[in-house]
Amino acid sequence: MTKTYRAAAFAALMAAALPAAAQELPGTMIWTSYDVGSAGYAEASAIADAFGKQFGTRIRIQPSGSGIGRLQPLFQGRADYAFLATEAFFVNEGAYDFAVPEWGPRKLRAIAGRPAGITLITAGDAGIETIADARGKRIAFVAGNPSVNVKCEAILAFGGLTLADVEVVTFPTYAAAMSSMTRNEADATCTTPTTSQLYELAESPRGIHYAPIEADNPEGWEQLLKVLPIMSPSDEDIAAGVPEGEITKMAAYRYPIITTLPEKTDDEVYAFIKALDETFGLYKDGTATMKRWALDQSGRPAIDVPFHDGAIRYLKEKGIWTAEDDAWNQKRIEREAALIAAWEAFVAENPDLKGEEFTTAWMARRAELLAGLG
Repeated sequence: MTKTYRAAAFAALMAAALPAAAQELPGTMIWTSYDVGSAGYAEASAIADAFGKQFGTRIRIQPSGSGIGRLQPLFQGRADYAFLATEAFFVNEGAYDFAVPEWGPRKLRAIAGRPAGITLITAGDAGIETIADARGKRIAFVAGNPSVNVKCEAILAFGGLTLADVEVVTFPTYAAAMSSMTRNEADATCTTPTTSQLYELAESPRGIHYAPIEADNPEGWEQLLKVLPIMSPSDEDIAAGVPEGEITKMAAYRYPIITTLPEKTDDEVYAFIKALDETFGLYKDGTATMKRWALDQSGRPAIDVPFHDGAIRYLKEKGIWTAEDDAWNQKRIEREAALIAAWEAFVAENPDLKGEEFTTAWMARRAELLAGLG
């Protein structure tokens, strides 16, 4: 055989010996995530390690403490995927930090997102059995953190309450808000049930209680989803102070959510989610909650943004994606398109609005649009 023929034959033999997904994944990728030490970073790292072990893909993770810092590399083409929290919803809607002229609603697509439980978590001696019992109580919020605060607003709505019905106590940091109940500076807050400060609360003289969010309360869910339409019922069995084998009724949002831009090709995203599925056995025990990356949990709505077509193709092949999921995704894409069109009209009509005045006016226009969408 000639040298060229031998080289070609050897290359073909090596390609055939590799797993199929290895031929489809790029050799290197860049992902963004929450800061080092966060659950998002730990889970992105575990998945990246699994991709490297099984497919030889080299992944560099860029951590950032801000939603904008996690999103900018993606929109600027410097990152392939972003492991996000609720900033995925906010940028898709042009809300909060993204209700400024430099941002506005942006198209974003989900590949998968791990369900994370959340409810109104109270001190055991606060006299709050149900969410409705929180009327007049001290609720801990976090300054400048709409991701936490809007979830609490939605959870209070489940119990028929608004922010005017409770005493909002704002703390300068997330850690300070989460530990405020142990110090008797607040009666309740909204967070995930495995936050480290909750274990301290559970062991404290005050004790801990989880106000239930029951799946069979359609009126409550209707009110919750009007505030934040990205959550669904969840039975949580991993929670501070909850004995092994017991469950608590909560809502689930998605954190982290693996996202990319709609311009990413269907084949690239198909290869990514296929690799995520095929390496599940390598990373599922990385943390106590990583088993929830199983695609029958992480690959279905509700989630912060529409699913990417490449992900849907794989989920359909696996028998996970349903006609109901398709309807949800189409409705979410229509909402995205309506928001982008409204933003473009609003910017054109208000060239002189600046700063807080701009944000306030846009958020009012957005609320009016969403009320019309139903």
